[in-house]
Amino acid sequence: MKQRIVLVGAGSAQFGYGTIGDILQSKVLAGSEIVLHDINPDTLAVVAQNGRTFIAEHGLLGSISATTNRAEAFGGADFIIISIEVGNRFELWEQDWRIPQQYGVQQVYGENGGPGGLFHSLRIIPPILDICADIAKICPQATVFNFSNPMSRICTTVHRAFPDLKFIGMCHEIGSLPSFLPRILGVPYEALEVRAAGLNHFSVVLSAKYKESGQDAYPEIRAKAPGFFGAMPSMATVHKYFKETGQRPRFGEELAKLATEAWPERRVFQVILEKFGLMPITSDSHFGEYIPWAYDATDHKGILDFYRFYKEYLSNIQPVIELRLKERIIPIIEGILTDAGYVEEAVNLPNNGLIANLPDWIVVEVPATVDKSGVHGIPMGSLPHGFAGLLMNQVAIHDLTAEAVIHKSKALALQALLVDPIVNQYQGIEEMLDTMIEYQEKWLGYLK
Repeated sequence: MKQRIVLVGAGSAQFGYGTIGDILQSKVLAGSEIVLHDINPDTLAVVAQNGRTFIAEHGLLGSISATTNRAEAFGGADFIIISIEVGNRFELWEQDWRIPQQYGVQQVYGENGGPGGLFHSLRIIPPILDICADIAKICPQATVFNFSNPMSRICTTVHRAFPDLKFIGMCHEIGSLPSFLPRILGVPYEALEVRAAGLNHFSVVLSAKYKESGQDAYPEIRAKAPGFFGAMPSMATVHKYFKETGQRPRFGEELAKLATEAWPERRVFQVILEKFGLMPITSDSHFGEYIPWAYDATDHKGILDFYRFYKEYLSNIQPVIELRLKERIIPIIEGILTDAGYVEEAVNLPNNGLIANLPDWIVVEVPATVDKSGVHGIPMGSLPHGFAGLLMNQVAIHDLTAEAVIHKSKALALQALLVDPIVNQYQGIEEMLDTMIEYQEKWLGYLK
């Protein structure tokens, strides 16, 4: 079924090549028009030319065009996939992480939760809102998928500003479950029915059962998972192996598989499993960003080793186009076009009762059914009280983040910091905000 699929941020070879390959391997999407859009004309031209060469060399149906003009890119779009960052990714990320620590804020990481997550949000949400404004004007019928982080804050703000937009957040963290649950339980993943929910990077397995017998698999997971994760090799060992051999895992499922074999920073993970009886779907560097006591519990060296590996990996990876599926967006598009009715394990959508004990307006991560009318979250009922309490700590932060961006308000950004459970002091917090605005004036200077 020929479609017009727009990739926003396609000048990034990692995103551009990977998604082009995903689309071209699809029989349902054979003959589709792939439109590449980026603000960098040089990298965009390279990705476009390599994509056209790949199509010609493999005798594939379909076409690739490229433009730096959003209006031109969005005209007649059926699907739009967004994956952007602004500025120097690692330089700004390290500022998000380290500057709050310099002011005494004990955050374990700096990407999605805590003050680092706020600064990341304040920086990246405005350009995404600009993109969405053009979508609403030019192609409001398009289904939009977002890969950018901080996922839940981005999606919550977009839905507040553009409530009629079909905007769906996608994250690959759920992909860890098919890798480690079969090794914990000794059965293929296809033999299990697993449901996970929460906020993005702050989600847990709520239920797991064996399909054939209907038996609850969670007691076995609780019994076996601590030993499984406790036996993981250190990230430093993995880093040394790749450095000595010169090998690099390919981005996507191979990196996800590595994460289930070697990511040692699972001490917060173990606390949640032991004290709350729930298994997180991600590791401490993500999950721990939202919890004030995580700084005391986490494996800091494990996080540092992971960050070193990840930064070096992305700096040295040379992406290529491959005719194999790496991400879950293309099956969702296929499911919409074919009225599949299948269950997608994790999408980010406005709550609207999907999780009964969270407000309707916040974007949650839940499983969903996919059919010709779109992507529909599956109601998960009320979450266990303890975990719901951890999630409720994020509600005011998400609300204030959205309001600070929409109203360009420094005062609301400060309030977002002061209601964050990661911030347990008053002195220095306003100065910290001023420092971040000064260091990142190009992106945060709009706050008045």
